[in-house]
Amino acid sequence: MTLEQIQLVKMSFAKVEPIAETTADLFYSRLFEIAPSVKPLFKTERSVQGRKLMASLAFVVKNLERPDVLLPAVEKLGRKHIEYGTKDEHYEFVGQALLWTLEQGLGDGFAKPVKEAWEEAYGLLASVMIEAAAETEDRAA
Repeated sequence: MTLEQIQLVKMSFAKVEPIAETTADLFYSRLFEIAPSVKPLFKTERSVQGRKLMASLAFVVKNLERPDVLLPAVEKLGRKHIEYGTKDEHYEFVGQALLWTLEQGLGDGFAKPVKEAWEEAYGLLASVMIEAAAETEDRAA
């Protein structure tokens, strides 16, 4: 990611973070609408899951400029998601739901450069999580 993209992600997240509960609710509603098969993977109460989502996003956004902090945490999260039953194809649905949610929350503020910055950020995170999960499964086999 470029420094400009990192700043766009940070500035846009600062606008949705104050409405974290609504943001999380929109995200999960959209995710379950486009991928109903993932709903059983979520065992905790939706409000609790929403707080976890927003805390994770806040951590990621805060540490985009610190790959030494961010990447190990994202790898750990990828390995943890194996236990939840997460499959590689689920990351595509999560990305779609995230971008849709940001568009709803930011409205006109979700202009093309902001969207592209979020696509880049999510693409990086998803690829790191998928790779970490694959390495863990390979070792277990």
